[in-house]
Amino acid sequence: MRNIKLTIEYEGTGYLGWQRQKRGPTIQGTIETALEKITKHRITLIGSGRTDTGVHALAQVANFKATTRLTSAQFQLALNSILPKDIVVINAEDVDQDFHSQFDSRSKIYIYQILNSPQPSALGRLRCWHVIQPLKTQEMEDAAISLMGEHDFKAFALSKQGINSTIRTVLDVRLEPNEYDLLEFEIEATGFLKRMVRMIVGTLVQVGKEKITPLNFRTILESGERTKYVRAAPPWGLYLKEVKYG
Repeated sequence: MRNIKLTIEYEGTGYLGWQRQKRGPTIQGTIETALEKITKHRITLIGSGRTDTGVHALAQVANFKATTRLTSAQFQLALNSILPKDIVVINAEDVDQDFHSQFDSRSKIYIYQILNSPQPSALGRLRCWHVIQPLKTQEMEDAAISLMGEHDFKAFALSKQGINSTIRTVLDVRLEPNEYDLLEFEIEATGFLKRMVRMIVGTLVQVGKEKITPLNFRTILESGERTKYVRAAPPWGLYLKEVKYG
């Protein structure tokens, strides 16, 4: 029995998120079906974490166990010949038997892209959030800095998640505009709550629109109170960029 680790890129537009469901296509379900065609056995694919409907990934990590003579490179080639064009295995490798893509991860990096322009993008309409009103990026950056360190992110998470704690540690945060009117928010943390990044971004945009101040943003974070200014950004601007191990 071998343990094979996959690194996967996907566009989440046409899927109901990562996790397998009874109805509708999912990333996990689509890859498992492809693996079962290759191995002729039932396969359980373990992902590093779930991404929601419409969310993309630059490097999602998953692993599965199988008894096979195929090399990891052959698995990669076979999978990419079967999978739809919006899912690509960018790497496959054999790993130790005890490797677990979810439990062994040390941190994850997400990015969120905002198109801050008077005009929308035809090509990027499902890959970034179009915000027409000019945003005060310095104020947004000042607010984002308050996310650093260990905090209770209750204000930036769904109220019912079935978890014991809403405390998470943010290791790094960055907010940068580029020459194409794209504003990219990047955050690295040891763990994330459901919709946490989208709610943070949605609230930072409220700062950028001068609806609230950076101090108001910090107060929301520290109080855990979800005010009317805490809003979830749409899923299509969110990307899982990297999962770190070891």
